[in-house]
Amino acid sequence: MLLLLAILDHLTYPGWLGDDRTRYDQKIFTCVNVVDGDTLDINVPDGRYQHTRIRLWGVDTPEVAKSGRPEMHFGQQAWDYSKQRLLNQPVRIELAGSRTRDRWGRLLAYVYLADSNTFYNAELVTTGHAYADWRFDHPHLQEFLDREESASNQNVGLWVAITPDQMPRWRRNSER
Repeated sequence: MLLLLAILDHLTYPGWLGDDRTRYDQKIFTCVNVVDGDTLDINVPDGRYQHTRIRLWGVDTPEVAKSGRPEMHFGQQAWDYSKQRLLNQPVRIELAGSRTRDRWGRLLAYVYLADSNTFYNAELVTTGHAYADWRFDHPHLQEFLDREESASNQNVGLWVAITPDQMPRWRRNSER
């Protein structure tokens, strides 16, 4: 019986450990990998994966060079910043709204540095390492837009000498 319970726990059998809110919301985990500036892995299995992949909700950092795709303006700096701030650190996960996953199955979350309670998604926008992502509504959208405007006005981070053609396509092709 104990073996069966251990196997079910490892596989995260649907319904066994609960839904995303039960498993993750307001819980503390360790960041074990930083994929890019706005994507990280935490130390808890997710289905068939060894770790849970998290996409920071409400922000978009410039992309780093991958699979033949060129690096975007400030992509490496955003990734380096997230690695320095998050890797091997305890983070608290907060889920908001009815949507908890994106189309690639990543958990959409607000992340807080557990030791200081710093709201990391907001910090990325404030320091100019990320854009406020208005493509999807979320509870902190206006706050992130205000923080982005302030970062842009102060010319910090990615806002230093950026040109429109260096922005992500979604920023160039749509007006908020």
